[in-house]
Amino acid sequence: MRLPTVGDIERRIPRPEDFDSRARGTALTARVGSLLGVCFVVCFATGMWSHLQYATPSWLTLSPHPTQLYRVTQGLHVISGTAAIPLLLVKLWSVYPRLFIRPARGARALLVEVLERGSIAVLVAASLFMLASGTLNIIGWYPWEFSFRRTHEAVAWVAIGSLLVHIAVKLPVIRQGLGEPVAEGQVDPAGPTRRSVLHGALVASGLAVLLTAGQTVPWLRRISVFSVRPGDGPQGLPINRTAAGAGTDRTALDPAWRLVIVAGERSVSLSREQLAAMPQSTHRLPIACVEGWSRSATWTGVPLRDLAALVGAAPGADIVVGSLQTKGAFGSSRVVGNVVRDGRTMLALELNGQTLDVEHGYPARLIAPNRPGVFQTKWVNRLQVDA
Repeated sequence: MRLPTVGDIERRIPRPEDFDSRARGTALTARVGSLLGVCFVVCFATGMWSHLQYATPSWLTLSPHPTQLYRVTQGLHVISGTAAIPLLLVKLWSVYPRLFIRPARGARALLVEVLERGSIAVLVAASLFMLASGTLNIIGWYPWEFSFRRTHEAVAWVAIGSLLVHIAVKLPVIRQGLGEPVAEGQVDPAGPTRRSVLHGALVASGLAVLLTAGQTVPWLRRISVFSVRPGDGPQGLPINRTAAGAGTDRTALDPAWRLVIVAGERSVSLSREQLAAMPQSTHRLPIACVEGWSRSATWTGVPLRDLAALVGAAPGADIVVGSLQTKGAFGSSRVVGNVVRDGRTMLALELNGQTLDVEHGYPARLIAPNRPGVFQTKWVNRLQVDA
């Protein structure tokens, strides 16, 4: 059989047989796809945990234990998403020739093929959107008008659903591919082998993780040169939003600042000096951000339950923490009763043995275990206890 020449290919739409590299094939696709599937499942599960923290149903109470849980899950979320990027690119390359398969004949066969290709198109589109938008979120660039969190969650369900459909349809092919040897002869001896492509995908995925995971894994910080938050900020802790960015750079430093605690008809107003004179608690707790970076620090302040007791609040009452913040989202947060009761949940006045820097929420900020960083409200000026 005569192989098509370059001239032949230029005069017509390519066919799968025009791509003669044996580096492609089910043996490679099945292995890379399996690794990609694991990354997607980890990314989906940890992402759903984060969404649950943001929008907790009324019937569910999240525990402050273990302290590092949110830090670990969001680290895994970003790491698995980063690892998936090279794997997805290699998998798309491995199946690229299948785009040029001619349509099946017969209405029924054509319908089945259209549905299959449509599901694959949805999977690819959702995967590319999730990885691209997630990466932009990590670096803090939002070139869109929609809500990232809500859209990311919705498309995540589309991606995982279409992945499950794809696995169900392709399971026989996947099993066949995993049973085939990776090392196999090829038409072009000068071209890459399946083994070299597979190893290249693994190395690229590993390097992507190694060069970015330092924002979560402390001992990798020196070599993770592409980490978004690898270094130190004021008082040894990075920040996402500055005081100027939140509109608090002046009001937070006002000597007339007072913390107002309200429960029904009762209220108490405290200066920072009065807060500092109260019994203090010191704990080492992490700041863990949804973007994947996290750092542990030593915090000193007044337990939130002690402040609630000043207005006769019932044990376990929820508290809405208000802020001086006038710009941006998350200017307040709700602390549920079981977290309020935890002695480590505090209104922090010091960070790493020093007076809280204004960038970290001076004159006082919330700090609680197992909680997203955006809910560790800074520049606190009001505690509203639910009656």
